[in-house]
Amino acid sequence: MAQEQTEPRTGWGATISKLSIGAILMLAVSGLFVTFGSFSAAVEWTLLLHTLVGVLLLLPIAWYGWIHWKDYKHYQMSDIVLLGYLAAAALLLCLVSGVVVTWQGLFGLRMSPLWRNLHLYSTYAVLVTGLPHVVVLFFRIRKKRAAGFARAVAGHSAAWILVAVGVVAILSVAYPGQEYVNAFPADYNFLYGEDRPFAPSLAVTDSGGAFDSESLAGSMTCGTANCHSQILEEWTPSAHRYAAMDPLFQKVQSVMAEQNGPESTRYCGGCHDPISLFSGTKNLFVENLTDLHGYQEGVSCLVCHGVHETDLQGNANYVMTQPPTYLWQWQEEGAGKFLSDFLIRTYPDQHNLLSKRMFKAPEYCAACHKQFIDQEVNRVGWVQLQNQYDNWKASHWYTEGDPEKTIECRECHMPLVASTDPSAGDAADYNRSPDDGKHRSHRFIAANSMVPALLKLDGWEKQIEMTESWLAGTFEIPEIDHKWSKGPVVQLAVETPETVQLGEKLPIRVVMTANKVGHDFPTGPLDIIQSWVEMRVTDHNGDEVYSTGTRDEKHFIEPGSFLFKAEPVDQYGNLIDRHNLWEMVGVRYRRALFPGYSDSVEYVVDCPSTMSPAEGEAGGWRDRAVEEFEVPAAAVAGELTVDVRLMYRKVDQFLINFLLGEDSGLTAPVVEMVRTTVKIPVVDTRQAELSDTAAPRIGG
Repeated sequence: MAQEQTEPRTGWGATISKLSIGAILMLAVSGLFVTFGSFSAAVEWTLLLHTLVGVLLLLPIAWYGWIHWKDYKHYQMSDIVLLGYLAAAALLLCLVSGVVVTWQGLFGLRMSPLWRNLHLYSTYAVLVTGLPHVVVLFFRIRKKRAAGFARAVAGHSAAWILVAVGVVAILSVAYPGQEYVNAFPADYNFLYGEDRPFAPSLAVTDSGGAFDSESLAGSMTCGTANCHSQILEEWTPSAHRYAAMDPLFQKVQSVMAEQNGPESTRYCGGCHDPISLFSGTKNLFVENLTDLHGYQEGVSCLVCHGVHETDLQGNANYVMTQPPTYLWQWQEEGAGKFLSDFLIRTYPDQHNLLSKRMFKAPEYCAACHKQFIDQEVNRVGWVQLQNQYDNWKASHWYTEGDPEKTIECRECHMPLVASTDPSAGDAADYNRSPDDGKHRSHRFIAANSMVPALLKLDGWEKQIEMTESWLAGTFEIPEIDHKWSKGPVVQLAVETPETVQLGEKLPIRVVMTANKVGHDFPTGPLDIIQSWVEMRVTDHNGDEVYSTGTRDEKHFIEPGSFLFKAEPVDQYGNLIDRHNLWEMVGVRYRRALFPGYSDSVEYVVDCPSTMSPAEGEAGGWRDRAVEEFEVPAAAVAGELTVDVRLMYRKVDQFLINFLLGEDSGLTAPVVEMVRTTVKIPVVDTRQAELSDTAAPRIGG
């Protein structure tokens, strides 16, 4: 008697076959929708549903594949069987890669492009091999059971897909994500016309209208879940972070609003306070023109990374885009934040749009680091203000078309640092690679050592330490060490005679050379910044013979000191000393160093006719005018020590007192940039003739 043939457990009529194939097709369709669909709440919800169903059905589908192989492993090899084996291998690879990308999305820093592509292409492979495996077999058998199976699979697949579409549609309606109110306040004053809503700033939005303030804020969320935490830590005490919080800026802005109306402060907003500018805050006069919506992030992460286009004119001449938002993006904790981070890691394409090649170009920085006043602001005419970009491009630090000889803005102010950040590595730079384990520091180290300490921002101590190192020229940047100058930022040389005689004049010449500054030194608003020469001449007992550049007990620099500074004036010739640049029409005095160039100052010091007889004895030469000390003919009567320092502070004391009040007790930290000391023997030739005067010598 013939043996009765057993129906395979995963054969044509098996329910597990219909359910599994239907689920696999639904997962494939939803995965392709996520891959090729436009970024939207529907795509994000589909991704979450795709992941959930994939996790729940992982074991059942794997079990189905295993049993199906056992049912048919005894079949002789043929094209259909080969397609089955290929489909099984592709499915296994798809399941494994799905587990990996899900794990990376839930708990990793970023999704590996290799595993992501493996998951995508293995899906293609499943469809390319699995569908022919079933369809070819169906047409060859053409049995009633096979036809019924085909209808059942189609029905199950359609049911899976329709249910998924329904769930996604309901969820997308229930929570479509953050809804922004991109509208100006009802009473917004279009001072320069509706086609220039943000004037006199040159900044614009790509829509021409307002942006909800929340859409450009939320920088703290960038550092959660270990994503960009290192970069957030760097940015937090930086000048970009406190650009709008700076109490000096706040006060200047308030004075400008009092004089010219709150709309005039839009001129400042494009660079200092873009969130307020684009949301229409700078419209009504209030005590705080920045904090109406609770966002004081200055140049936030999304502001800087949302810039779409820049222009070399300056004054914030850029185009701002409104970055699309992931579901729950602004939540900083809880399940929503967990899912938001998962979406960003598993669907990074939209997030990656925030990184653009244009960020690397100095022209990008020029949009804000180049400033002018025109008739709309000062009511008179055009005046150039700070201009780091053109300074740099006209200097020896720029060689067109040769990155090996050029030093760009980011190479100095955003030096490479060891990184665990997902953005580490870069294949676009001439000297970098995708796996170099570095990112560009977002501290934007420059010269402000006052405001971080004043605001006590997280990490301010390290920021100030690095700033002082930067100003002193001891800040190391290995990336450009081979093409950067050695030594201090500004070199200091002191020229004096080899000796000086009692009672003679001592000529001293101090030469300063811009050594490794990429633009003018100092740079920025020169009506605020002060860099000056402090010099002290003392005798061998330490008694002071001469001094200049010292500060009094109220922190004011001694009148007559040599200063690198600018003195702008208004149309009536009055000094602009309150940073009231909106009244500026010109400059009556300006002194700064162009890259590679030198400047000098000369002093004539009276060498005392008598010197103290012994080191450490009370009193000095000025106290011994009657009791003269006799020295042997042509003898060395002692020595003079010339101590010269180049000093720097970000804000002059008058402006601090005006803006914050003299009672505040505040002063800008003073940084010693470079110091040189020269010792000059003092001789007494009253009883002997000396040879011709020796040639001058240089100390430095």
